[in-house]
Amino acid sequence: MKTIQVSELNDKLKSGGQLHLIDVRETFEHDEFNIGGILLPLGEIRMGETAAIDHLKDEEIFLYCRSGNRSGQAALILETLGFTNLTNVAGGMLSWKDNFGI
Repeated sequence: MKTIQVSELNDKLKSGGQLHLIDVRETFEHDEFNIGGILLPLGEIRMGETAAIDHLKDEEIFLYCRSGNRSGQAALILETLGFTNLTNVAGGMLSWKDNFGI
């Protein structure tokens, strides 16, 4: 698993390329604020419910949550499920809000 800072991710988003963003927070957190990622809560990942992203097993995936903790856990689980190119967004959405606002 790799790690990226929110500033680096923001630069990638601004460049306009297609990124695979996965939000591992809960629905209410995602509804409150998100940066465009697919919602796949950590609980579902723990249960192996990854059908929505299985086609991305060899693609670069950026995982984020509130602080970077749950997304780190999700990355470890996804690695055991065969995902090969995972990047955790350090600091998560707390860092995003601190750096860029809502």
